[in-house]
Amino acid sequence: MPALVQSIQSQPVSVGRVSSGSLHKLSFPALGTTCEVQYVTPGNVLPMPAFESEAVGWVQTFESKYSRFKPASLVSRINAAAGNAWVEVDAETEELFGLCDSLFVMTSGLLDPTALPLIKLWNWKAEHPVIPSAAEIESARPLVGWPKVQRATGKVLLPQHGMALDFGGFGKEYAVDRVAQIALDHGISDVLVDFGHDVRALGAPPGRPAWHIGLEDPKYPGRLSGSIAITGKGVASSGDYVRCFKIAGRRYGHIIDPRTAHPVANGCTQATVIANCCLQAGVLSTTAFVLGLREGLAFIREFPGADGIILNEFERAQTPRFLNYAVSS
Repeated sequence: MPALVQSIQSQPVSVGRVSSGSLHKLSFPALGTTCEVQYVTPGNVLPMPAFESEAVGWVQTFESKYSRFKPASLVSRINAAAGNAWVEVDAETEELFGLCDSLFVMTSGLLDPTALPLIKLWNWKAEHPVIPSAAEIESARPLVGWPKVQRATGKVLLPQHGMALDFGGFGKEYAVDRVAQIALDHGISDVLVDFGHDVRALGAPPGRPAWHIGLEDPKYPGRLSGSIAITGKGVASSGDYVRCFKIAGRRYGHIIDPRTAHPVANGCTQATVIANCCLQAGVLSTTAFVLGLREGLAFIREFPGADGIILNEFERAQTPRFLNYAVSS
């Protein structure tokens, strides 16, 4: 059957669908990237508009509420009130704060939702990026530290002016898993959710035993270095080879190590993790990237069901089972 391309007019953003038989692919812009959802309709070839509407709507609502780039978002209001006032939050937000607690402990503080003051200093998106001064870095350091955030039932306070929250370290991966769950709630057991290469795969596409995921080559961004076949897993990669700036021949990436208050500079170019869900894969890949080749691989191996590969400019290290997912060329 020839592919059918159409627009979903009921959504407030531009949402496209490509359908081929029982396989349907949605794409829409959100969370600073291109979001794609492929799913197989059980028992027929017709798409499922109720699932599509709920999935896209949930992502839009999540972004409008928690993106620091949305001036009217809850996160932006919390940041604007830093050092001045408590901000009311709902039960969903309190659950996300609980997740922040867990991730902060799990990564020994390497994933810190309050690291935004440092991220802004090392702004790779600036028209003319600059290396912050030692004084600027030292001024930002006291503003970082998830345990400093004050919480009470139904409200939150950032106690110091200049403190700020950013859920970018896990928000996209969290959204991937949530959309996968929405698919299951609609009776869809074969689905691939891919938000900017943060992936959750359930079941398989028609005629295949698993979904195939391409792995980008950090030496040649935009090209693939290989692919893996997964089902019932999440996949995420972390690297600084695209989102970075260079000064005097040195690369400064977007991933900040809270311990040093500087971009990661351990020689790693990419860390890819396969785990039980996308959230876990994303947290493990970012943490492993910060820790470096050897320590990062040891960190991945601590988690049951997780496998990964870490690259630097000269070598690679991977868990023994990672090869089980590789697709022969």
